[in-house]
This record gives sequence, C-alpha cells and structure tokens, in this order.
Amino acid sequence: MALGFALFAATAADVIRAAAREAEALGYSSFWVNHPGSTDGLAALALAGETRRIELGIGVIPLHTRAPASIVLGVREQKLPLPRLLLGVGSPNPKSLERVRDGVTALRAELSTRIVVAALGPRMCRLAGEVADGVLLNWVTPEYARQSADIVREGAAAAKRKPPTIYAYVRLALGAAGRARTAEEADRYAGIPAYGANFARMGVKPIETAIAVDSPAEVGPALARWRGAVDEVVLRAVTAHDTSEETLALVRAAKPV
Repeated sequence: MALGFALFAATAADVIRAAAREAEALGYSSFWVNHPGSTDGLAALALAGETRRIELGIGVIPLHTRAPASIVLGVREQKLPLPRLLLGVGSPNPKSLERVRDGVTALRAELSTRIVVAALGPRMCRLAGEVADGVLLNWVTPEYARQSADIVREGAAAAKRKPPTIYAYVRLALGAAGRARTAEEADRYAGIPAYGANFARMGVKPIETAIAVDSPAEVGPALARWRGAVDEVVLRAVTAHDTSEETLALVRAAKPV
C-alpha cells in the first residue's frame, strides 16, 4: 500500500514547501492539497513544484463552483507538471453525476493528465470506475473503503476499462491538541447532509475514521488496518498550529517503510 501526504491549501507557503520536500525525500508516493472555498488549491499545489518525483494531487476542486475551463486555465497558469498531476474533481447534489461526467469529459479534452473523482456513495463510485483514473474516498473506514473499491471496480469492468487507483484521505493527528482539532473538523463534516448520511451508513462516529494518536509509534499499527482496502492512503495532516515543526513531525511519523 502506497502512502501520500496532504495539507490544507491555506497552510503557509513555507510549510507546504517543506512538507513536500520531506515527503518526497522519505519516499511518499504523492503530495496533496485541497481546494477550499476561495483558496486556490492549484496555486497552493504549485508551491510543491520544486519537487522532482512525487505525484502532486489536488483533492478536490468542486465542479459546481469552478468550471472545467477555469480549471484548465489554472493548471496551465500554475505550470503544474501534467505527468505528475492528480487532478481531483467532485460535485455535490443535485445533478452531481451529470456534472462529474461532463466535467471529466471536458477536462480530458484539454489536459493530458490523470483525473481523480471524489466519491462517497455507490452511484458516484460506480461512475468514477467508468470515467476516472483515480477515486478519492474521504472520511471512511477501511471496511467501507473496501466495499466502495469493489463498486468502483464493477463500474470499470462494465465500461471495459482499467480500474482506477483507489485513494483514501485519512486524517492524521498526534497528541491531545491534534485530536481536538480533528474532532472539530469531523463534527463539521457530520453536519454536511451527504457525509452525515454516510457516517450513519457506516455506523461510526466521524472521529473514528481518523488516525488520532498520542505517539508516532501508534501510527504504523493504525495504518495496518488499511492494508488491502485501498491502493494508497493519503494522510491529511491535522496539527494544533500548522507550524513546520508540527507538520514535519507528522510526515516523519508515518514515513513509508
């Protein structure tokens, strides 16, 4: 199982650069940022552009607020390396399936890069299998991820295409302050109807999908639960103050072996 590392896109530029360099040096497969609100995730991801090997992911750009043409323009303006880019997109209801299908088609017509679709429910998982190069799961348990991956592969088989790479965003925090901040974020997601319904389907509290532990030694055993569930776990850092020291401690705590 491969490992990626992810940061909030509004994190300070020096922290993003340092974390990307360290993740590449330690053997992570990918480095990601999100695209929250008015923060341009493509610009934030460009801060990691001085790396040479690691794949660069954006997880994900909402198609109901940023059209494909704007995404294409942003990728080109930021000079993101297309061979290493994992371009994540997604959409809430209503018309989420139609918007994602059309968006992927439009992006493929302009950019020679891999497209990753954010999927939560079964129908989006199946569609992602049909059209995407990767699927990004979020706030799920390893058990639910396995079920989702099966649906993705069914969609790919129906479309007679290679199954997409399955990624899972998993929050990672160390210590009491990190756990508290992760719990706050989890509660916010629980208030979003689609996520709230999914937590109910899984029968877990939102915080139970995260790795929130007291010491670096506990990270490895927690990650072991994910082996065989997905192709790559993307560890989304949650720290108390978003400093370089805190962030690099998380990068090192979960380094690939």
